[in-house]
Amino acid sequence: MRLVLDPYADMILADGITLLCNDLQLVLSWHMKAATMCEYSKEEFIGGLLSLGQVLGSLLDLCFGNRVDSLEKLHERIPYMRSELKDEQKFREIYLFAFGWAKEKGQKSLALDTAIGMWQLLFAEKQWPLIDHWCQFLQARHNKAISRDTWAQLLEFVRTVDPQLSNYDAEGAWPYLIDEFVEYLYENGIVQRG
Repeated sequence: MRLVLDPYADMILADGITLLCNDLQLVLSWHMKAATMCEYSKEEFIGGLLSLGQVLGSLLDLCFGNRVDSLEKLHERIPYMRSELKDEQKFREIYLFAFGWAKEKGQKSLALDTAIGMWQLLFAEKQWPLIDHWCQFLQARHNKAISRDTWAQLLEFVRTVDPQLSNYDAEGAWPYLIDEFVEYLYENGIVQRG
């Protein structure tokens, strides 16, 4: 396999990135500090490999020193990248990075369908029992783009409020959308009031 390069730009575009790392594109893109989903500039790609190389032991040398001649050898590094999602601090960094990375250029908010897809991807690795209910709630009751504040506060909600909501403070400083979600959970009998 070879990376699919755009012959008219110094970029690896969607097809090449899909080949590069289909199931860990977000973590890889975080390492690359990619500005846009499904695109890596040459600078982002090399910088990302340098970043990975510091942790993984000269990955850049492996890739450009004739020791990696296929994407399969780069795929050998996937277990390390997957483990980063299990580290609480790195997960938080990747989660916050995902908002800017996934939103459309020039937009301040993240399209709802994109946000839902990103949440499902992120919380597939870091289990949150209410993720499906959150996505259903948004589709049924919100149906609008997601702000950066809501994106960030949801992670704080997931980290601090248990799935049965026993430690949820209705007087807390949660965004309105999260308060509405809690009411949705109670109204639909998903969680019982404490």
